[in-house]
Amino acid sequence: MVAMKDRWLLVLFVVILLLFTLLAARKYLVNQAPDGPIVIKPQPVSPVVQREVLLYFAVSEAAFLEAEGREIADCQVEQDCLRSTVQALIDGPQGNLVPVLPPQTILRHLTIEGDLVIVDFSKDFVNSHPGGSLSELLTVYSLIDSLAVNYPYVRQLRILVDGEPLQTIKGHVDLRSPVSADFSFTRSAEPTGTFPLELIEANPGGEPAATESAEPPRQR
Repeated sequence: MVAMKDRWLLVLFVVILLLFTLLAARKYLVNQAPDGPIVIKPQPVSPVVQREVLLYFAVSEAAFLEAEGREIADCQVEQDCLRSTVQALIDGPQGNLVPVLPPQTILRHLTIEGDLVIVDFSKDFVNSHPGGSLSELLTVYSLIDSLAVNYPYVRQLRILVDGEPLQTIKGHVDLRSPVSADFSFTRSAEPTGTFPLELIEANPGGEPAATESAEPPRQR
């Protein structure tokens, strides 16, 4: 009986000790709690860093390219910046200049090999292009010159369509070898009156035109 009584006293002591511990912990937490409602401060949002680039688009009724300033999201990987620059060309000008790439075009891949950039477009790059010597020239040099002016290490461009090398867009400009940057196509003086008002228009399933020589715009 004495042992049983001692056991119950021990259990009672432990229970009382736990109660005192809980009361002490509650009092401590109440004292530590801030007065009034808890205000959660919003975390500041880091602003998106922009990079300014120059894009070359065609001038209406003139046989040359003109630069338009544009801001793209800056990037840690240079390849991503190159992709954004080409995509901005596909998206077209924001002012009065004329698009030089079909807006249906999808940029599938872009790779860098030294000073050479290889772009791989969808078939819309060819199928929706109106063709013609001047139109093809301005499309090609808009691409390479826009890349070269913003990324000086880029000097050459190779164009693929669905992963295959492109020989010509529609039979006028030879693309079997990489195209080098040539800024003479961005300098011209008076409109020629022969450049189509709408360089790029939907032309699904268009057949390549017969090959003919392509004369570059003359410098004034």
